[in-house]
Amino acid sequence: MFPPLPLDSWRDTRDTLHMWTQIAGKICLALTAPVNHYWNVTLRVVPHGLVTPPLPYRGRVFAMTFDLLEHQFVIETSDGVREVIALQPRTVAEFYELVMSTLRRIEIDVRIWPMPVEVANPIRFDQDVTHGSYDPDAVETFQQVLLAIEPVFESFRGGFIGKSSPVHFFWGSFDLAVTRFSGRRAPERPGADAMTREAYSHEVISHGWWPGSGAVDEAAFYAYAAPEPEGFKTALIKPAATFYSKEFNIFVLPYDAVRTAPEPAKELRAFLESTYEAGATLGEWDRKSLER
Repeated sequence: MFPPLPLDSWRDTRDTLHMWTQIAGKICLALTAPVNHYWNVTLRVVPHGLVTPPLPYRGRVFAMTFDLLEHQFVIETSDGVREVIALQPRTVAEFYELVMSTLRRIEIDVRIWPMPVEVANPIRFDQDVTHGSYDPDAVETFQQVLLAIEPVFESFRGGFIGKSSPVHFFWGSFDLAVTRFSGRRAPERPGADAMTREAYSHEVISHGWWPGSGAVDEAAFYAYAAPEPEGFKTALIKPAATFYSKEFNIFVLPYDAVRTAPEPAKELRAFLESTYEAGATLGEWDRKSLER
């Protein structure tokens, strides 16, 4: 099931949830060992929501879950502690204080840089009283969409035996993504920051889904190749609703075009396969050794 995700009821909640996930993500960044392309800090889709990786802290391990069905932020430790913070209308500043004080109370003292990333006009977490919306129905629909998309992404990932990312949720850009790698180093990006250099150190073809928070205002799937090979932007891509954004150098497929198709999963798979095939062929990837 690919349910509708009306932006009018979702947008404000989405922006608040985005900031809340950044708080959890920055805790991951502070406590996990670096993994290539920052895969150590991403969230994973689980039946009830989004979960962090296991986080080591002074002989203990804990994880944090955004339970988007029970509407709880759950902190669980390896020694049996379980703390719950209700997900409800509350400002980012209040949520930040609740999370950090709860961690301190269970003797987990972690410090993070409280400034959001990858957003326009960022507001420090501890000062953000602008974002405070939480619509439970919209959140549950968002979770249903994640659960519909994730198996299609996983199936697509399984057809590739080269280096591939997990299917994971980036809290910075607030998108579900999966990335394939050619195995070759990519050209250096002059002037790029450290995060960008690490993310694009090797040739990639990446796919993902924005819940109305990306290069276009609506919920949409995307695909891009980096570096982009000659002819990619004019390649024949399926389905017909796909378009190429020259502003962002990315193929975009509106979520509603997939959702309303007779076979949504098949429509999405056609987008994933055709954009990959165009990028890999034009980029002269060694497809014979990279694919099943």
